[in-house]
Amino acid sequence: MLRRGLLAWVFRVALLLVLLCCCVSLVYLLACSPRADVGQAPLPWVSGPTGKDGYQALLQEREEQHRHYISSLKKQISQLKDELQERSEQLKNVQDSLEHAGGAGGIKGVGGIIGGEGTMGERSHTDLMDFLRSQLTKAEVHTGVKLPTEYAVVPFDSFTFQKVYQLEMGLTRHPEEKPVRKDKRDELAETIETALETLNNPEEEGNVHHRTYSSSDFIEGIYRTERDKGTHYELTFKGDQNHEFKRLVFFRPFGPIMKAKSERVDTSNMLINIIVPLAKRADKFKQFMHNFREVCVKQDGRVHLTVVYFGKEQVAEVKSILENTSKEVSFKNYTFIQLNEEFSRGKGLDVGAKSWKGNNVLLFFCDVDIYFTAEFLNTCRLNTQPVSFLQDRRRAYLIMAAELRSSLCSLRGYGVREREGQSDQLYTFLSKSLDQSGITVIKKDTGFWRDFGFGMTCQYRSDFINIGGFDIDIKGWGGEDVHLYRKYLHSNLIVVRTPVRGLFHLWHEKRCVDELTPEQYKMCMQSKAMNEASHGQLGMLVFRHEIEAHLRKQKLKPSIKKP
Repeated sequence: MLRRGLLAWVFRVALLLVLLCCCVSLVYLLACSPRADVGQAPLPWVSGPTGKDGYQALLQEREEQHRHYISSLKKQISQLKDELQERSEQLKNVQDSLEHAGGAGGIKGVGGIIGGEGTMGERSHTDLMDFLRSQLTKAEVHTGVKLPTEYAVVPFDSFTFQKVYQLEMGLTRHPEEKPVRKDKRDELAETIETALETLNNPEEEGNVHHRTYSSSDFIEGIYRTERDKGTHYELTFKGDQNHEFKRLVFFRPFGPIMKAKSERVDTSNMLINIIVPLAKRADKFKQFMHNFREVCVKQDGRVHLTVVYFGKEQVAEVKSILENTSKEVSFKNYTFIQLNEEFSRGKGLDVGAKSWKGNNVLLFFCDVDIYFTAEFLNTCRLNTQPVSFLQDRRRAYLIMAAELRSSLCSLRGYGVREREGQSDQLYTFLSKSLDQSGITVIKKDTGFWRDFGFGMTCQYRSDFINIGGFDIDIKGWGGEDVHLYRKYLHSNLIVVRTPVRGLFHLWHEKRCVDELTPEQYKMCMQSKAMNEASHGQLGMLVFRHEIEAHLRKQKLKPSIKKP
Protein backbone atom coordinates (compact mmCIF):
# COMPACT_ATOMS: atom_id res chain seq x y z
CA MET A 1 0.00 0.00 0.00
CA LEU A 2 2.78 2.37 0.97
CA ARG A 3 4.79 1.37 -2.08
CA ARG A 4 1.87 2.01 -4.43
CA GLY A 5 1.38 5.51 -2.97
CA LEU A 6 5.09 6.26 -3.31
CA LEU A 7 5.06 5.28 -6.99
CA ALA A 8 2.05 7.51 -7.67
CA TRP A 9 3.76 10.44 -5.98
CA VAL A 10 6.95 9.90 -8.01
CA PHE A 11 4.91 9.73 -11.21
CA ARG A 12 3.21 13.03 -10.44
CA VAL A 13 6.52 14.74 -9.66
CA ALA A 14 8.03 13.46 -12.91
CA LEU A 15 5.01 14.71 -14.86
CA LEU A 16 5.33 18.15 -13.26
CA LEU A 17 9.03 18.28 -14.12
CA VAL A 18 8.31 17.42 -17.77
CA LEU A 19 5.69 20.15 -18.00
CA LEU A 20 8.05 22.64 -16.35
CA CYS A 21 10.80 21.80 -18.86
CA CYS A 22 8.40 22.30 -21.76
CA CYS A 23 7.37 25.73 -20.44
CA VAL A 24 10.98 26.79 -19.96
CA SER A 25 11.83 25.65 -23.49
CA LEU A 26 8.91 27.60 -24.95
CA VAL A 27 9.86 30.77 -23.08
CA TYR A 28 13.45 30.37 -24.24
CA LEU A 29 12.41 30.07 -27.87
CA LEU A 30 10.21 33.17 -27.66
CA ALA A 31 12.86 35.22 -25.90
CA CYS A 32 15.93 34.21 -27.89
CA SER A 33 14.58 33.91 -31.41
CA PRO A 34 15.59 36.88 -33.73
CA ARG A 35 12.85 39.49 -34.23
CA ALA A 36 11.90 40.91 -37.60
CA ASP A 37 12.37 44.64 -38.18
CA VAL A 38 9.28 46.71 -37.45
CA GLY A 39 9.38 48.60 -40.69
CA GLN A 40 10.34 45.52 -42.76
CA ALA A 41 7.54 44.00 -44.80
CA PRO A 42 7.33 40.15 -44.75
CA LEU A 43 8.40 38.33 -47.88
CA PRO A 44 5.50 37.04 -49.96
CA TRP A 45 4.80 33.31 -50.14
CA VAL A 46 5.59 31.71 -53.44
CA SER A 47 2.20 30.01 -53.45
CA GLY A 48 0.44 33.21 -52.31
CA PRO A 49 -1.42 35.71 -54.46
CA THR A 50 1.75 37.66 -55.35
CA GLY A 51 3.95 34.74 -56.20
CA LYS A 52 7.29 35.06 -57.90
CA ASP A 53 6.54 38.47 -59.46
CA GLY A 54 5.78 40.03 -56.08
CA TYR A 55 8.99 38.59 -54.62
CA GLN A 56 11.08 40.03 -57.48
CA ALA A 57 9.37 43.43 -57.23
CA LEU A 58 10.11 43.57 -53.50
CA LEU A 59 13.75 42.62 -54.10
CA GLN A 60 14.09 45.34 -56.75
CA GLU A 61 12.58 47.92 -54.38
CA ARG A 62 14.98 46.90 -51.60
CA GLU A 63 17.90 47.00 -54.00
CA GLU A 64 16.93 50.51 -55.15
CA GLN A 65 16.68 51.72 -51.55
CA HIS A 66 20.11 50.28 -50.71
CA ARG A 67 21.57 51.86 -53.84
CA HIS A 68 20.29 55.31 -52.84
CA TYR A 69 21.50 54.79 -49.28
CA ILE A 70 24.99 53.78 -50.45
CA SER A 71 25.12 56.76 -52.81
CA SER A 72 24.17 59.09 -49.95
CA LEU A 73 26.84 57.57 -47.70
CA LYS A 74 29.49 57.96 -50.39
CA LYS A 75 28.55 61.60 -50.87
CA GLN A 76 28.74 62.27 -47.14
CA ILE A 77 32.10 60.49 -46.87
CA SER A 78 33.45 62.54 -49.78
CA GLN A 79 32.27 65.78 -48.19
CA LEU A 80 33.79 64.82 -44.85
CA LYS A 81 37.10 63.98 -46.51
CA ASP A 82 37.19 67.31 -48.31
CA GLU A 83 36.35 69.21 -45.12
CA LEU A 84 38.93 67.25 -43.15
CA GLN A 85 41.62 67.85 -45.78
CA GLU A 86 40.81 71.56 -45.92
CA ARG A 87 40.88 71.83 -42.14
CA SER A 88 44.17 69.94 -41.95
CA GLU A 89 45.72 72.25 -44.54
CA GLN A 90 44.59 75.30 -42.57
CA LEU A 91 46.08 73.92 -39.37
CA LYS A 92 49.28 73.03 -41.19
CA ASN A 93 49.55 76.58 -42.51
CA VAL A 94 49.07 77.90 -38.99
CA GLN A 95 51.77 75.58 -37.68
CA ASP A 96 54.18 76.61 -40.45
CA SER A 97 53.61 80.29 -39.79
CA LEU A 98 54.11 79.84 -36.06
CA GLU A 99 57.20 77.76 -36.68
CA HIS A 100 58.75 80.55 -38.72
CA ALA A 101 57.71 83.13 -36.17
CA GLY A 102 58.63 81.48 -32.87
CA GLY A 103 60.51 78.26 -33.59
CA ALA A 104 59.81 75.12 -31.62
CA GLY A 105 58.08 77.03 -28.83
CA GLY A 106 55.38 78.18 -31.24
CA ILE A 107 54.71 74.64 -32.45
CA LYS A 108 54.47 73.45 -28.92
CA GLY A 109 51.87 76.10 -28.18
CA VAL A 110 49.74 74.97 -31.10
CA GLY A 111 50.11 71.37 -29.98
CA GLY A 112 48.82 72.33 -26.58
CA ILE A 113 45.75 73.95 -28.12
CA ILE A 114 44.76 71.23 -30.56
CA GLY A 115 45.74 68.29 -28.35
CA GLY A 116 48.34 66.30 -30.33
CA GLU A 117 48.68 64.87 -33.82
CA GLY A 118 46.80 61.61 -33.34
CA THR A 119 43.37 63.12 -32.71
CA MET A 120 43.91 66.49 -34.41
CA GLY A 121 41.78 65.73 -37.48
CA GLU A 122 38.87 64.22 -35.57
CA ARG A 123 38.76 66.97 -32.96
CA SER A 124 39.10 69.68 -35.60
CA HIS A 125 36.15 68.34 -37.58
CA THR A 126 34.05 67.93 -34.43
CA ASP A 127 34.86 71.46 -33.31
CA LEU A 128 34.01 72.81 -36.75
CA MET A 129 30.61 71.12 -36.84
CA ASP A 130 29.85 72.22 -33.27
CA PHE A 131 30.70 75.78 -34.23
CA LEU A 132 28.46 75.71 -37.30
CA ARG A 133 25.56 74.31 -35.30
CA SER A 134 26.05 76.96 -32.64
CA GLN A 135 25.88 79.64 -35.36
CA LEU A 136 22.53 78.26 -36.52
CA THR A 137 21.27 78.23 -32.92
CA LYS A 138 22.33 81.85 -32.33
CA ALA A 139 20.84 83.13 -35.61
CA GLU A 140 17.24 84.41 -35.82
CA VAL A 141 15.98 81.50 -37.92
CA HIS A 142 13.66 79.44 -35.70
CA THR A 143 12.81 82.04 -33.07
CA GLY A 144 12.93 85.79 -32.71
CA VAL A 145 15.31 87.86 -30.60
CA LYS A 146 14.34 90.85 -28.50
CA LEU A 147 15.60 94.04 -30.13
CA PRO A 148 15.97 97.44 -28.44
CA THR A 149 14.77 99.66 -31.33
CA GLU A 150 13.68 99.55 -34.96
CA TYR A 151 17.25 100.50 -35.98
CA ALA A 152 18.52 97.09 -34.83
CA VAL A 153 16.45 95.15 -37.40
CA VAL A 154 18.32 93.39 -40.19
CA PRO A 155 15.96 93.65 -43.21
CA PHE A 156 15.40 90.90 -45.76
CA ASP A 157 16.04 91.39 -49.48
CA SER A 158 13.75 89.58 -51.91
CA PHE A 159 14.80 87.94 -55.17
CA THR A 160 13.50 86.07 -58.17
CA PHE A 161 15.42 84.03 -60.73
CA GLN A 162 16.42 87.22 -62.56
CA LYS A 163 16.33 90.15 -60.13
CA VAL A 164 17.11 91.20 -56.58
CA TYR A 165 14.92 93.75 -54.79
CA GLN A 166 16.86 95.46 -52.03
CA LEU A 167 16.38 98.10 -49.36
CA GLU A 168 20.05 99.00 -49.00
CA MET A 169 20.64 100.13 -52.56
CA GLY A 170 24.18 101.44 -52.18
CA LEU A 171 25.62 104.04 -54.55
CA THR A 172 23.34 103.09 -57.45
CA ARG A 173 20.16 103.85 -55.49
CA HIS A 174 18.28 101.43 -57.74
CA PRO A 175 15.45 99.52 -56.01
CA GLU A 176 16.08 96.50 -58.22
CA GLU A 177 19.39 95.08 -59.39
CA LYS A 178 19.78 93.48 -62.81
CA PRO A 179 22.17 92.00 -63.56
CA VAL A 180 23.19 91.42 -59.95
CA ARG A 181 26.85 91.38 -58.93
CA LYS A 182 28.63 88.15 -59.79
CA ASP A 183 29.26 87.18 -56.17
CA LYS A 184 25.61 87.71 -55.27
CA ARG A 185 24.42 85.96 -58.44
CA ASP A 186 26.61 82.92 -57.73
CA GLU A 187 25.48 82.86 -54.11
CA LEU A 188 21.76 82.88 -54.95
CA ALA A 189 22.20 80.44 -57.83
CA GLU A 190 23.93 78.00 -55.48
CA THR A 191 21.09 78.37 -52.98
CA ILE A 192 18.43 77.65 -55.62
CA GLU A 193 20.45 74.66 -56.87
CA THR A 194 20.77 73.30 -53.32
CA ALA A 195 17.03 73.72 -52.81
CA LEU A 196 16.28 71.81 -56.03
CA GLU A 197 18.60 68.98 -54.97
CA THR A 198 16.80 68.83 -51.63
CA LEU A 199 13.36 68.75 -53.25
CA ASN A 200 14.38 66.08 -55.75
CA ASN A 201 15.91 63.85 -53.07
CA PRO A 202 13.80 60.63 -52.89
CA GLU A 203 14.10 60.70 -49.10
CA GLU A 204 12.76 64.29 -48.84
CA GLU A 205 9.62 64.34 -46.72
CA GLY A 206 6.50 65.22 -48.65
CA ASN A 207 7.91 64.16 -52.03
CA VAL A 208 5.80 61.00 -52.08
CA HIS A 209 5.06 61.25 -55.79
CA HIS A 210 8.77 61.57 -56.68
CA ARG A 211 8.04 64.71 -58.66
CA THR A 212 11.04 66.33 -60.36
CA TYR A 213 11.39 70.03 -59.51
CA SER A 214 13.14 72.47 -61.85
CA SER A 215 14.14 76.13 -61.81
CA SER A 216 10.80 77.04 -63.45
CA ASP A 217 9.06 75.96 -60.20
CA PHE A 218 10.94 78.61 -58.22
CA ILE A 219 8.66 81.57 -57.36
CA GLU A 220 10.61 83.91 -55.10
CA GLY A 221 12.90 84.03 -52.10
CA ILE A 222 14.06 86.32 -49.33
CA TYR A 223 17.41 86.45 -47.60
CA ARG A 224 19.40 88.48 -45.11
CA THR A 225 22.87 88.31 -43.61
CA GLU A 226 23.61 88.66 -39.93
CA ARG A 227 27.24 89.68 -40.11
CA ASP A 228 28.31 87.82 -36.97
CA LYS A 229 26.43 84.59 -37.71
CA GLY A 230 25.63 83.88 -41.36
CA THR A 231 23.06 84.20 -44.14
CA HIS A 232 19.42 83.12 -43.77
CA TYR A 233 17.57 82.08 -46.97
CA GLU A 234 13.90 81.23 -47.51
CA LEU A 235 12.84 79.93 -50.94
CA THR A 236 9.30 79.28 -52.21
CA PHE A 237 8.50 76.78 -54.97
CA LYS A 238 5.29 75.69 -56.66
CA GLY A 239 3.57 72.74 -54.98
CA ASP A 240 1.68 69.77 -56.35
CA GLN A 241 -1.68 71.57 -56.33
CA ASN A 242 -2.98 74.99 -57.31
CA HIS A 243 -2.79 76.71 -53.91
CA GLU A 244 0.05 74.61 -52.50
CA PHE A 245 3.66 75.69 -52.16
CA LYS A 246 6.96 74.26 -50.94
CA ARG A 247 9.12 76.47 -48.74
CA LEU A 248 12.70 75.64 -47.82
CA VAL A 249 14.76 77.44 -45.20
CA PHE A 250 18.56 77.37 -45.39
CA PHE A 251 21.30 78.90 -43.31
CA ARG A 252 24.88 79.52 -44.42
CA PRO A 253 26.97 79.95 -41.25
CA PHE A 254 29.89 81.47 -43.11
CA GLY A 255 30.66 77.97 -44.31
CA PRO A 256 28.75 75.06 -45.88
CA ILE A 257 25.06 75.83 -46.36
CA MET A 258 22.73 73.94 -44.02
CA LYS A 259 19.05 73.10 -44.45
CA ALA A 260 17.14 74.51 -41.49
CA LYS A 261 13.59 73.53 -42.45
CA SER A 262 11.49 72.12 -45.27
CA GLU A 263 7.72 72.40 -45.21
CA ARG A 264 4.61 72.34 -47.41
CA VAL A 265 2.50 75.51 -47.28
CA ASP A 266 -1.16 75.22 -48.29
CA THR A 267 -2.74 78.65 -48.85
CA SER A 268 -6.05 77.43 -50.28
CA ASN A 269 -7.92 78.15 -47.04
CA MET A 270 -5.97 81.24 -45.91
CA LEU A 271 -8.47 84.08 -45.82
CA ILE A 272 -7.14 87.66 -45.66
CA ASN A 273 -9.19 90.32 -43.91
CA ILE A 274 -8.21 93.65 -45.53
CA ILE A 275 -8.97 96.49 -43.10
CA VAL A 276 -9.21 100.05 -44.48
CA PRO A 277 -9.81 103.06 -42.18
CA LEU A 278 -11.48 105.92 -44.05
CA ALA A 279 -12.82 109.45 -43.63
CA LYS A 280 -14.32 111.27 -46.64
CA ARG A 281 -12.16 110.66 -49.78
CA ALA A 282 -15.00 108.91 -51.61
CA ASP A 283 -13.27 109.44 -54.98
CA LYS A 284 -10.15 107.62 -53.75
CA PHE A 285 -12.28 104.83 -52.32
CA LYS A 286 -13.95 104.35 -55.71
CA GLN A 287 -10.54 103.83 -57.32
CA PHE A 288 -9.51 101.48 -54.50
CA MET A 289 -12.64 99.36 -55.03
CA HIS A 290 -11.88 99.16 -58.76
CA ASN A 291 -8.54 97.54 -57.98
CA PHE A 292 -10.12 95.43 -55.21
CA ARG A 293 -12.72 94.06 -57.62
CA GLU A 294 -10.15 93.12 -60.27
CA VAL A 295 -7.54 91.61 -57.91
CA CYS A 296 -9.31 90.33 -54.80
CA VAL A 297 -12.65 89.21 -56.23
CA LYS A 298 -11.87 88.11 -59.78
CA GLN A 299 -8.32 86.77 -59.32
CA ASP A 300 -7.82 85.71 -55.70
CA GLY A 301 -11.25 85.03 -54.18
CA ARG A 302 -10.03 84.46 -50.59
CA VAL A 303 -10.47 87.95 -49.17
CA HIS A 304 -12.77 89.74 -46.72
CA LEU A 305 -12.98 93.56 -46.73
CA THR A 306 -13.56 95.61 -43.57
CA VAL A 307 -14.12 99.37 -43.99
CA VAL A 308 -14.09 101.49 -40.82
CA TYR A 309 -15.57 104.90 -41.66
CA PHE A 310 -15.23 108.01 -39.49
CA GLY A 311 -17.92 110.72 -39.53
CA LYS A 312 -21.07 111.25 -41.56
CA GLU A 313 -19.82 113.31 -44.53
CA GLN A 314 -19.80 111.29 -47.81
CA VAL A 315 -20.84 108.14 -45.92
CA ALA A 316 -23.82 107.56 -48.25
CA GLU A 317 -21.55 107.73 -51.29
CA VAL A 318 -19.07 105.25 -49.78
CA LYS A 319 -21.87 102.82 -48.91
CA SER A 320 -23.23 103.14 -52.45
CA ILE A 321 -19.82 102.23 -53.91
CA LEU A 322 -19.66 99.13 -51.71
CA GLU A 323 -23.19 98.04 -52.61
CA ASN A 324 -22.65 98.57 -56.34
CA THR A 325 -19.46 96.49 -56.27
CA SER A 326 -21.28 93.79 -54.34
CA LYS A 327 -24.04 93.62 -56.97
CA GLU A 328 -21.70 93.74 -59.97
CA VAL A 329 -19.49 90.81 -58.93
CA SER A 330 -21.72 89.07 -56.33
CA PHE A 331 -19.32 89.89 -53.51
CA LYS A 332 -20.79 89.58 -50.00
CA ASN A 333 -17.63 89.23 -47.87
CA TYR A 334 -17.41 92.75 -46.53
CA THR A 335 -18.14 94.60 -43.29
CA PHE A 336 -18.92 98.30 -42.96
CA ILE A 337 -18.38 99.95 -39.55
CA GLN A 338 -19.23 103.61 -38.94
CA LEU A 339 -17.72 105.60 -36.05
CA ASN A 340 -19.04 109.10 -35.34
CA GLU A 341 -15.77 110.54 -34.03
CA GLU A 342 -12.52 112.16 -35.12
CA PHE A 343 -10.43 110.15 -37.59
CA SER A 344 -7.73 107.97 -36.04
CA ARG A 345 -6.01 105.40 -38.22
CA GLY A 346 -4.92 103.31 -35.23
CA LYS A 347 -8.43 103.33 -33.77
CA GLY A 348 -9.97 102.33 -37.09
CA LEU A 349 -7.59 99.39 -37.62
CA ASP A 350 -7.98 98.30 -34.00
CA VAL A 351 -11.78 98.32 -34.22
CA GLY A 352 -11.71 96.51 -37.56
CA ALA A 353 -9.42 93.77 -36.23
CA LYS A 354 -11.43 93.19 -33.05
CA SER A 355 -14.78 93.16 -34.86
CA TRP A 356 -13.93 89.85 -36.58
CA LYS A 357 -16.07 87.06 -35.10
CA GLY A 358 -14.75 84.02 -36.96
CA ASN A 359 -11.65 81.87 -36.45
CA ASN A 360 -8.13 83.27 -36.36
CA VAL A 361 -7.66 85.26 -39.57
CA LEU A 362 -4.78 86.91 -41.40
CA LEU A 363 -5.06 90.72 -41.27
CA PHE A 364 -3.74 93.16 -43.88
CA PHE A 365 -3.74 96.76 -42.62
CA CYS A 366 -4.24 98.86 -45.74
CA ASP A 367 -4.86 102.47 -46.77
CA VAL A 368 -7.22 103.76 -49.44
CA ASP A 369 -4.33 105.03 -51.61
CA ILE A 370 -2.65 101.61 -51.84
CA TYR A 371 -2.53 99.63 -55.09
CA PHE A 372 -1.62 95.92 -54.79
CA THR A 373 -1.57 92.82 -56.96
CA ALA A 374 -2.71 89.21 -56.50
CA GLU A 375 0.95 88.27 -56.21
CA PHE A 376 1.20 90.47 -53.12
CA LEU A 377 -1.68 88.62 -51.43
CA ASN A 378 0.21 85.35 -51.80
CA THR A 379 3.36 87.02 -50.44
CA CYS A 380 1.34 88.13 -47.42
CA ARG A 381 0.13 84.55 -46.83
CA LEU A 382 3.50 82.91 -47.33
CA ASN A 383 5.55 85.19 -45.11
CA THR A 384 3.19 85.43 -42.13
CA GLN A 385 2.59 82.64 -39.63
CA PRO A 386 0.59 82.60 -36.39
CA VAL A 387 2.30 81.73 -33.13
CA SER A 388 1.90 78.00 -32.54
CA PHE A 389 3.86 76.37 -29.75
CA LEU A 390 3.04 72.91 -31.09
CA GLN A 391 4.63 73.66 -34.47
CA ASP A 392 7.20 76.17 -33.15
CA ARG A 393 6.06 78.90 -35.53
CA ARG A 394 6.89 82.44 -34.51
CA ARG A 395 6.72 84.44 -37.76
CA ALA A 396 3.76 86.44 -36.60
CA TYR A 397 4.36 89.73 -38.34
CA LEU A 398 5.19 90.83 -41.86
CA ILE A 399 6.21 94.43 -42.45
CA MET A 400 5.95 95.67 -46.02
CA ALA A 401 8.52 98.32 -46.86
CA ALA A 402 7.95 98.08 -50.58
CA GLU A 403 5.55 100.83 -51.47
CA LEU A 404 6.42 102.80 -54.58
CA ARG A 405 5.49 106.33 -55.45
CA SER A 406 3.48 106.42 -58.65
CA SER A 407 5.38 107.24 -61.81
CA LEU A 408 2.90 110.02 -62.64
CA CYS A 409 3.98 111.97 -59.58
CA SER A 410 6.76 113.37 -61.78
CA LEU A 411 4.07 115.56 -63.38
CA ARG A 412 3.76 117.47 -60.15
CA GLY A 413 7.53 117.39 -59.66
CA TYR A 414 7.89 119.39 -62.85
CA GLY A 415 5.24 121.89 -61.75
CA VAL A 416 2.28 120.47 -63.72
CA ARG A 417 -0.97 120.89 -61.82
CA GLU A 418 -2.93 117.86 -60.73
CA ARG A 419 -5.86 117.62 -63.10
CA GLU A 420 -9.21 116.00 -62.47
CA GLY A 421 -9.12 112.36 -63.55
CA GLN A 422 -5.33 112.06 -63.19
CA SER A 423 -5.74 109.29 -60.61
CA ASP A 424 -7.78 107.26 -63.12
CA GLN A 425 -4.86 107.60 -65.55
CA LEU A 426 -2.57 106.35 -62.81
CA TYR A 427 -4.60 103.18 -62.22
CA THR A 428 -4.71 102.53 -65.96
CA PHE A 429 -0.95 103.03 -66.19
CA LEU A 430 -0.24 100.64 -63.33
CA SER A 431 -2.61 98.00 -64.68
CA LYS A 432 -0.91 98.10 -68.10
CA SER A 433 2.54 97.99 -66.47
CA LEU A 434 1.94 94.60 -64.84
CA ASP A 435 2.88 91.36 -66.51
CA GLN A 436 3.31 87.74 -65.43
CA SER A 437 6.91 88.31 -64.37
CA GLY A 438 6.01 91.14 -61.97
CA ILE A 439 6.09 94.88 -61.85
CA THR A 440 7.83 96.67 -64.72
CA VAL A 441 7.64 100.23 -63.34
CA ILE A 442 10.15 99.80 -60.51
CA LYS A 443 12.68 102.35 -61.69
CA LYS A 444 14.86 104.95 -60.07
CA ASP A 445 12.85 107.94 -61.33
CA THR A 446 9.39 106.42 -60.87
CA GLY A 447 9.50 105.83 -57.13
CA PHE A 448 11.42 104.59 -54.13
CA TRP A 449 11.16 102.00 -51.40
CA ARG A 450 9.35 103.61 -48.48
CA ASP A 451 11.82 102.34 -45.88
CA PHE A 452 10.50 104.95 -43.43
CA GLY A 453 6.93 103.59 -43.60
CA PHE A 454 5.54 100.95 -41.22
CA GLY A 455 1.81 101.17 -41.94
CA MET A 456 1.25 98.37 -44.48
CA THR A 457 1.48 95.17 -42.43
CA CYS A 458 0.27 91.57 -42.36
CA GLN A 459 -0.23 89.66 -39.11
CA TYR A 460 -2.65 87.17 -37.62
CA ARG A 461 -5.44 88.56 -35.47
CA SER A 462 -4.44 86.44 -32.45
CA ASP A 463 -0.91 87.87 -32.47
CA PHE A 464 -2.21 91.42 -32.94
CA ILE A 465 -4.48 91.00 -29.89
CA ASN A 466 -1.77 89.34 -27.77
CA ILE A 467 0.80 92.03 -28.58
CA GLY A 468 -1.52 94.75 -27.31
CA GLY A 469 -2.82 96.25 -30.57
CA PHE A 470 -2.60 99.94 -31.50
CA ASP A 471 -2.32 102.90 -29.19
CA ILE A 472 -5.85 104.22 -29.77
CA ASP A 473 -5.10 107.49 -27.95
CA ILE A 474 -3.11 108.73 -30.97
CA LYS A 475 -5.27 111.03 -33.10
CA GLY A 476 -4.84 112.12 -36.70
CA TRP A 477 -1.92 111.14 -38.93
CA GLY A 478 1.18 109.10 -38.07
CA GLY A 479 2.84 107.48 -35.09
CA GLU A 480 0.49 104.57 -34.44
CA ASP A 481 2.27 102.22 -36.85
CA VAL A 482 5.71 102.88 -35.33
CA HIS A 483 4.40 102.14 -31.83
CA LEU A 484 2.93 98.82 -33.01
CA TYR A 485 6.15 97.96 -34.86
CA ARG A 486 8.17 98.50 -31.69
CA LYS A 487 5.83 96.21 -29.74
CA TYR A 488 6.62 93.39 -32.12
CA LEU A 489 10.35 94.12 -31.96
CA HIS A 490 10.31 93.92 -28.16
CA SER A 491 8.73 90.44 -28.32
CA ASN A 492 10.29 87.11 -29.33
CA LEU A 493 8.52 87.11 -32.69
CA ILE A 494 10.38 87.18 -36.00
CA VAL A 495 9.80 90.42 -37.89
CA VAL A 496 10.13 90.10 -41.67
CA ARG A 497 10.87 93.46 -43.30
CA THR A 498 11.40 93.18 -47.03
CA PRO A 499 10.67 94.99 -50.31
CA VAL A 500 7.53 93.71 -52.05
CA ARG A 501 7.26 94.47 -55.74
CA GLY A 502 3.47 94.04 -55.84
CA LEU A 503 2.56 96.85 -53.41
CA PHE A 504 2.29 100.51 -54.47
CA HIS A 505 1.68 103.63 -52.45
CA LEU A 506 0.04 105.99 -54.96
CA TRP A 507 1.23 109.55 -54.95
CA HIS A 508 -1.08 112.18 -53.55
CA GLU A 509 -0.52 115.65 -52.21
CA LYS A 510 0.21 115.46 -48.51
CA ARG A 511 -1.17 118.19 -46.25
CA CYS A 512 0.25 118.56 -42.75
CA VAL A 513 -2.45 120.29 -40.70
CA ASP A 514 -1.81 122.48 -37.68
CA GLU A 515 -3.75 120.19 -35.34
CA LEU A 516 -0.91 117.63 -35.38
CA THR A 517 1.47 117.36 -32.45
CA PRO A 518 5.06 118.63 -33.04
CA GLU A 519 6.33 115.04 -33.42
CA GLN A 520 3.55 114.11 -35.86
CA TYR A 521 4.02 117.35 -37.82
CA LYS A 522 7.76 116.67 -38.20
CA MET A 523 7.09 113.11 -39.42
CA CYS A 524 4.45 114.41 -41.85
CA MET A 525 6.83 117.00 -43.31
CA GLN A 526 9.60 114.41 -43.73
CA SER A 527 7.18 112.11 -45.56
CA LYS A 528 6.02 115.04 -47.71
CA ALA A 529 9.62 115.85 -48.69
CA MET A 530 10.29 112.23 -49.67
CA ASN A 531 7.03 111.95 -51.63
CA GLU A 532 7.28 115.01 -53.86
CA ALA A 533 9.71 113.62 -56.42
CA SER A 534 13.01 111.85 -56.90
CA HIS A 535 16.27 113.60 -56.09
CA GLY A 536 16.95 114.20 -59.78
CA GLN A 537 13.44 115.52 -60.43
CA LEU A 538 13.67 117.92 -57.49
CA GLY A 539 16.99 119.14 -58.87
CA MET A 540 15.40 119.76 -62.26
CA LEU A 541 12.62 121.71 -60.52
CA VAL A 542 15.06 123.85 -58.50
CA PHE A 543 17.29 124.62 -61.48
CA ARG A 544 14.53 124.90 -64.08
CA HIS A 545 15.26 128.59 -64.74
CA GLU A 546 18.89 127.82 -65.59
CA ILE A 547 17.80 124.91 -67.79
CA GLU A 548 15.27 127.06 -69.64
CA ALA A 549 17.88 129.82 -70.14
CA HIS A 550 20.33 127.27 -71.54
CA LEU A 551 17.74 125.94 -73.97
CA ARG A 552 16.92 129.47 -75.19
CA LYS A 553 20.63 130.18 -75.79
CA GLN A 554 20.97 126.95 -77.73
CA LYS A 555 18.08 127.97 -80.01
CA LEU A 556 19.62 131.40 -80.70
CA LYS A 557 23.01 130.00 -81.69
CA PRO A 558 23.50 129.71 -85.46
CA SER A 559 23.96 126.19 -86.68
CA ILE A 560 27.63 125.50 -87.45
CA LYS A 561 28.26 123.09 -90.26
CA LYS A 562 31.22 120.80 -89.90
CA PRO A 563 33.74 120.91 -92.82
